Amino acid sequence: MLARRIVGVLAATALAAATAVLSQPSASAANGVPQPDHVVVVVMENHSYSEIIGSNSAPYINSLARSGANFTQSFAVTHPSEPNYLALFSGSTQGLTDDSCPHTYSSANLGQELISAGRSFIGYSESMPSDGYTGCTSGKYARKHNPWVNFTNVPAASNLVFENHWPTDYSTLPSVSFVVPNLCDDMHDCSIKTGDTWLKNNIDGYAQWAKTHNSLLVITFDEDDSSQNNQIPTVFVGQHVRTGNFGEHINHYNVLRTLEDAFGLPYAGQSANVSPITDVWQ
Repeated sequence: MLARRIVGVLAATALAAATAVLSQPSASAANGVPQPDHVVVVVMENHSYSEIIGSNSAPYINSLARSGANFTQSFAVTHPSEPNYLALFSGSTQGLTDDSCPHTYSSANLGQELISAGRSFIGYSESMPSDGYTGCTSGKYARKHNPWVNFTNVPAASNLVFENHWPTDYSTLPSVSFVVPNLCDDMHDCSIKTGDTWLKNNIDGYAQWAKTHNSLLVITFDEDDSSQNNQIPTVFVGQHVRTGNFGEHINHYNVLRTLEDAFGLPYAGQSANVSPITDVWQ
């Protein structure tokens, strides 16, 4: 009888302890953003929502929009390109109003936050001449589209050439990756079809893998075609992403805040003053 009582007490204690652990939400669960194993953010160039979503020239992006979360009210924060990249990466345009180069900053940013938290970040740039490159231009590469190179608190080892380092084993990716195609493949200098085909050829493997491996793909654009409205396509695809159109107003700061919340990070710049995206998760 005594032995049974002891077993009963131990079982009840174990159940209570397990329940207590389960009732304590993680940093990511508390704000409604699940924590993925990997996030890949791909930034395309200079096209409005209406030029991409529904366009016969972008069948691949539209297939992603149908299989994931398509944001019908997503906006850039300014013109031209470079301040938008800085906003998405650091929560601030850093006071920049043009595409000038070079610039050096030391403020908080997503890469620095991840590394400080013991996680990992890599930015992959297509056509960059070498890893860690700090020059302003080289062929179809432009530093204005590479925000992480501007920050002294992000190591050169996080600034890699896409062609040389993009893995085939996606489980080896860092916690968060940014992918920036070159000036042709991002649709800046070449057609929508060119950029759409590049995404299918280079990113679809990860997109399909993410759907079954607790991971997330974000496809967004730096800005629209220079209109005052500045509405851009933004699509989320991944295992925990609900399918459908979502009409809340979001911008680069909301996307940054969502990634910071997913990993329980502090907030950089304006991301502290906006809401994370919480309604697209399963």
